Amino acid sequence: MPVMYYKTPVGIAMIAEDDGFISRVHILDEEREATEPSSPLLQEIAKQFDEYFAGTRRDFDLPIKQSGSDFQQQVWQELLKIEYGKTISYNEQSLRMNSPLAIRAIAAANGRNNLWVVVPCHRVIGSNGSLTGYAGGLWRKKWLLEHEAKVAGIGQTRLEF
Repeated sequence: MPVMYYKTPVGIAMIAEDDGFISRVHILDEEREATEPSSPLLQEIAKQFDEYFAGTRRDFDLPIKQSGSDFQQQVWQELLKIEYGKTISYNEQSLRMNSPLAIRAIAAANGRNNLWVVVPCHRVIGSNGSLTGYAGGLWRKKWLLEHEAKVAGIGQTRLEF
């Protein structure tokens, strides 16, 4: 399984490829040296991340696959439908999935997303507008949302955690 460490504005991301799919993208808290991509797919995700962080890419076009239950797969597919620069609440996500009583299960599935930024769980916030539940750290969630709002021309966002 080829692995690459990619330097982002908010830390080093560990990116793994498995059988022709991007299978893991995790932001690390510890410092690590960036590495060169060792496959065409890792070169492509590095290019797309460069574009995303430069503000010229809003959606990723990559073959992705992560392990999870059918329910988790449905939750992650719903995350892919959230527009760049926009946010929804966990409640809204549950309504979109026709599962209004499954808010906690949906939030838990969001937390198990292994494709940081590519599957944009950072776009889901609390019903009161607060930043909640982000494995990469709430400061990174805030940074990503502010970056997307600025690029999308939405203007200043007032995000609190």
